[in-house]
Amino acid sequence: MLVIGIHVANYKHILHLSEVLKVLIMDKLTVKIMSHSCKMTDITDEGVSLVEDIYKRRQPLPTMDAIYFIQPTRENVIMFLSDMSGRTPLYRKAFVFFSSAISKELVMDIKKDTKVLTRLGALREMNLEYFPIDSQGFITNNERALEELFGDEENNHKGVTCLNVMAKRIATVFASLREFPSVRFRAAKSLDATTMTTFRDLIPTKLAAGVWDCLMKYKKSIPNFPQTETCELLIVDRSIDQIAPVIHEWTYDAMCHDLLNMEGNKYVHEVPGKSGGPAERKEVLLEDHDPIWLELRHAHIAYASEQLHEKMTNFISKNKAAQIQHGSKSSSEMSTRDIQKMVQALPQYSEQIDKLSLHVEIAGKINRIIRESGLRELGQLEQDLVFGDATTKDVIKFFTMTEDIAHENKLRLLMILASVCPEKFEGEKGQNLMRLAKLTEEDMNVVHNMRMLGGQPVTKKKLTTAFGLKFDIHKKKRAARKDRPGEEEKWQLSRFYPIIEELLEKLTKNELSKEDYPCLNDPSPSYHGSPFSGPVNQNPHSMRSRRTPTWARPRGSEDGYSSDSVLRHASSDFRRMGQRIFVFIVGGATRSELRVCHKLTEKLKREIILGSSSLDDPAQFITKLKMITTHELSLDDIQI
Repeated sequence: MLVIGIHVANYKHILHLSEVLKVLIMDKLTVKIMSHSCKMTDITDEGVSLVEDIYKRRQPLPTMDAIYFIQPTRENVIMFLSDMSGRTPLYRKAFVFFSSAISKELVMDIKKDTKVLTRLGALREMNLEYFPIDSQGFITNNERALEELFGDEENNHKGVTCLNVMAKRIATVFASLREFPSVRFRAAKSLDATTMTTFRDLIPTKLAAGVWDCLMKYKKSIPNFPQTETCELLIVDRSIDQIAPVIHEWTYDAMCHDLLNMEGNKYVHEVPGKSGGPAERKEVLLEDHDPIWLELRHAHIAYASEQLHEKMTNFISKNKAAQIQHGSKSSSEMSTRDIQKMVQALPQYSEQIDKLSLHVEIAGKINRIIRESGLRELGQLEQDLVFGDATTKDVIKFFTMTEDIAHENKLRLLMILASVCPEKFEGEKGQNLMRLAKLTEEDMNVVHNMRMLGGQPVTKKKLTTAFGLKFDIHKKKRAARKDRPGEEEKWQLSRFYPIIEELLEKLTKNELSKEDYPCLNDPSPSYHGSPFSGPVNQNPHSMRSRRTPTWARPRGSEDGYSSDSVLRHASSDFRRMGQRIFVFIVGGATRSELRVCHKLTEKLKREIILGSSSLDDPAQFITKLKMITTHELSLDDIQI
């Protein structure tokens, strides 16, 4: 329960310093950080009676203490000083917590005001600028990273700013956990003597250097921060795998977010109205506190549906109230004992049946969409393309023979084809495919931008995919993935795996290429030149500790599921594991990649944490690709 557990512990520390009634004051960013970690009831339980925006006009509350959880910006410090200075401050006392490191200049500005100093209860750096999305996942909330980093190559000012913010936020994860990583990253593909590197080529390199710079400061400034490596960090970008964001992922979690009109983790459905009234809309969150969701979220949708049906059948057969509700006895047949059992079972029945029936409804809706939109046939073609068992001819046949294919599904299929066979989109060939699929010029730009994301526009002379996998020119089979030994396809359409699964397994076996993925801590980089600034070799070959993680303690809960075996199992298993592995994907992660981190944690017995600039579902990823403005580089553009 990595990021959620750490956040909960820290926000409770922030809120619990004052025993009197408190006001919590935050800015736009810290409100988001807090909302990713806790609910409003969690905040009020700690004695907070009011939550305020630092930039809105606020009434004086001189009998109450104020807790500021804010970014260390000049504007925020000015607002805080304005609140607490003068003869009549807004609050009795101020406890100030900064989300990341504050500059010495701003600290001096605070110290200059002697009246504010006497009213200051705390002034601390919390290093909390990441956003938990899962027990093993976080984002840095750089939603426009694709546009800013992979867009205009000539003006990369926005890209530099984006990387600086990202690096600082990634570093706060390690500050929170008191972890010091060995930092590896995907090296620039064209880093040699004959070609110059572009800004896009150097994104993982620059981000690794930025994170390293923050970590060096932490080693000097944070008490008890490790001085030798305690974990591993691998930094890559979206160019390593353009298929994972658009292929249909057939797990329960991914299907929910891909096929249902969800807002984040919020699912809205209709429930019967009270006393026979009209149906009411109800919002539910599909999150870790729900044991059914926790158990089935990474399961194939077919297996999840089977399990839900089995759970409902077992529940009805064992639960007296459920049997009565489902008409196994008429009311006239009910004995006094039956009525007593019904009354005893009803509260628990109501809660459990609500959860179970919710998931049965969701799975039913997903299966109905799959049937009505012909997704099984499309999904089979997608996977066959990826594994080299289908060709462009099969795609053309599919478009010719199949009617009523959703516009987005046609685009996603062509994006997969462009990743596997990029030469099919050269010139008029790509236009013909788009016309056959009845797609627009804007859609063609999406495919173009996705190919540019791969870093190397492919000419007819090359047989290289967007992933850099080379194939023998005499082989007809073109594939972006190979079937993995020992990996059985238990369910139809579960063959696909994201590239990071391969990278992480190689990393744990020490088989990951040090040329393609150099280590920043290494005293002798194996690539040409040194594009880093700042101290690179401060701690070469340091011995890594194997300390037992202490953060994964079970949390008390008032939702009725704290003793559930699934939840208990999820938190206790981590205690027996070795060093953590962090993998960070610049440009957005996918739910299949998050699933892989959970899967490999169990398989490799090492906790794997996924970080990214954002977590994107296919529609979001396509929208972000549309926003990239690029021009295609020719060989003349990039050669010296």
